[in-house]
Amino acid sequence: MPRFIPIPPFRPPRLLRNPHTQTLIGAYGHRKRYRCGQDMHLVELHDGDRLVLHDDAPAGWEPGGPTALFLHGLLGCHISPYVARCAAKLKKLGFRTFRIDYRGTGAGRDFAERPYHAGLSEDIVAALSEIARLCPASPIALIGYSMGGNLALKTLGQHAEELPDVPIRGVAVNPAVDLAQCCFQLKNRTQRMYDRFFARGLTANVLSRPELFGDVFDEIASRPPKRIVEFDRRVTVPLWGFRSTKDYYRQASAISYIDRIKVPTLVLHSKDDPLIPWKIFESFTFNPQLQLHLSDHGGHMGYFAKSSESPDGWWADYRIIEWLKPLQESRIARPLSFPAVVPGPTAIRLPR
Repeated sequence: MPRFIPIPPFRPPRLLRNPHTQTLIGAYGHRKRYRCGQDMHLVELHDGDRLVLHDDAPAGWEPGGPTALFLHGLLGCHISPYVARCAAKLKKLGFRTFRIDYRGTGAGRDFAERPYHAGLSEDIVAALSEIARLCPASPIALIGYSMGGNLALKTLGQHAEELPDVPIRGVAVNPAVDLAQCCFQLKNRTQRMYDRFFARGLTANVLSRPELFGDVFDEIASRPPKRIVEFDRRVTVPLWGFRSTKDYYRQASAISYIDRIKVPTLVLHSKDDPLIPWKIFESFTFNPQLQLHLSDHGGHMGYFAKSSESPDGWWADYRIIEWLKPLQESRIARPLSFPAVVPGPTAIRLPR
């Protein structure tokens, strides 16, 4: 078991305790648009493909200052509300934030040759290495949500020896750490609407990019998948060379790597999450670096609290901020001769 930590409990407004209500609020209840950073970095991956990082530095930021990499969830991108909202808060606190677009998502849509899947932790290592190049000696926070939470934990565990040699802290919010159990959860009657929603979104992505999916495109267009597991069997498995969906879920899930995490990592989860059963977290191998908070309510990445509990109601954002305070205090002193960071050839200036 991970270590359970006492943090301010999540208390939802009385009329917003329903987990589905919290889930919908988390996804759609905050539509304020935050401006992205002006720099977009193309990150070259081990197989020649590319993903995108959106770079947003606060005024006066210098190397040695804290940084944060945000990993969005399934069907998300760098402007997903939960990502943009928390990134804006950290920027005000002096963090230089990087928001990822996986292969084929968001701004990465026009640069990828293959679509992403839930276990591409090698891509996250490449993104972290790019941040370390751009921000020498800067501590890094790795923050993942849902599928991105799985990727964050898998990266920290599976690639513990490949991480940049700087202070690192991890955060995973409602992470889908066991993909097989998550898909099984979606078979329940009340969860089927989520299964259909994600299957439709994944299918729409295929139909919008025929050049990425080859022979799979025609077969999917003629008979669209109705469940995530069906999509994975017909699309993810053949495109990425897995033997089966069982093989894919086993290889892509973070749960097998939890015990290898070597940096302080916070996991936030709710017992009423309709997508990810909380009992998964009882089976974690003990790791003193991992700290877990299970709230009674919150749904899937909702956590919209009473106004008295958090300044703007978004309880999880402030738990993340509190967890990352040591990175603000661990600024590494740099000599006066420290070289200035010059954007590499993969940095692109975006229009305002």
